[in-house]
Amino acid sequence: MANNVIDLRRPTGEGCGCAACEKLSFPPVELAADAELAARVPVVPLVADAVALARWTGTRPVGPEAMLPEADAARAVRELGLRPERLRLLWVVAVNTGLLRITRQQAVPGPFTFGKGVEATLEFWDGVVMDVLDRADEGLTGSAVIDEHLAETLATVYSVRTGVSVPVLAKGILQSHEVACGPYKGESILRELTSALELLAYCGLVETTGEPIASGSRIRLTPLGTWAVRQDLRREGHDAPTAAQVRVFAELDASELVAAMVAGGVTPSAVASWLERRSPLEAARALTAIAAYGNAGERGAAGTVLDELGPEAEGPLRAALTEPLLWRYAASWLHIRDLQAPSLTPDDHAWLAVDTLAALLYLSDAPGTLGGLDEDLPGLVAQLPSVDHPDTLAVLDLLASHHDDQVVAKAARKAAMKARSLGPLKL
Repeated sequence: MANNVIDLRRPTGEGCGCAACEKLSFPPVELAADAELAARVPVVPLVADAVALARWTGTRPVGPEAMLPEADAARAVRELGLRPERLRLLWVVAVNTGLLRITRQQAVPGPFTFGKGVEATLEFWDGVVMDVLDRADEGLTGSAVIDEHLAETLATVYSVRTGVSVPVLAKGILQSHEVACGPYKGESILRELTSALELLAYCGLVETTGEPIASGSRIRLTPLGTWAVRQDLRREGHDAPTAAQVRVFAELDASELVAAMVAGGVTPSAVASWLERRSPLEAARALTAIAAYGNAGERGAAGTVLDELGPEAEGPLRAALTEPLLWRYAASWLHIRDLQAPSLTPDDHAWLAVDTLAALLYLSDAPGTLGGLDEDLPGLVAQLPSVDHPDTLAVLDLLASHHDDQVVAKAARKAAMKARSLGPLKL
């Protein structure tokens, strides 16, 4: 594992900032059965205490901000054996998840019970975790640094199934904080992290791989923590598949995989799993055979997988240099890996640009608007009418109607008119 924690924040430097640029891919995880997970929820210490607090509260007046009055809060802490600093979190969880309901300045029993079934219980648990993570903005752990990087920290632990050493995790948080926010001004990030992990264990999210949480232990997500963090990652648009989902794609042949990619149903982790089941030569031979005779969408999908292969796949790519629709891709693939290949002319690069854009015509999940494709796109568009590609005109029409930069759209409309006027001359 890298020393730095995973960065889930929006990019602040280079990049277009689109959803595709922000999306991260996480390794597949094995999830416990829903029924097993649901059975674990009531015994999570945080949940058990929230249930106890709701029962203790019953029906009684609430104070400002819909919280327990100070005297009642002190009594609840004393009678239920709660830690005072956790009472606010418990109250928020109880109210937001339906254990309690606030109406007319009083708390009353809420509608949620654990007898409503597995799905309702997991939905309840999802709400509990969202409440916990939302409290990071209010000082959940007592450490401003840990709170700032809480989501990234959980994502890092999620990505390492065998657990993460607490000192290594602390070092990663510190490095990420110093890069993003400046020098750390606290006394001990390791001590702050250890305290935060104790709270997260109380919340049912993490556990140690052996001894109690301490500076020398390793930390991992609980089964419920894995389920909840995956839910959160998927809400944020990241690729976080289950092992079962990935196994389905790993068993497809190359043509089925490419078809699924064009249809928009394949994640990067599924592609990685597919490649793990095959030798580089086997994968490259199958993919180049499809790309050589397929449409631009199929070439783009196959090319995405071929990009994951190293020089050991050279043979099939070198053989593809004889294919009219694929040789430019093959030459580029070889050049990138410092392997001998024919040089590409500006016209060849323009052809590749058309083919890349043409892939959008075939993809089921193509964006509704186009933007950030190339900083010199107006200049490129002017060259496209002379590009001998079967989809040139369709690409120009696509840019004219869907690009969000009016300069590009106008240039594409003008180029499309020129391409149509040149059409008969190419017969």
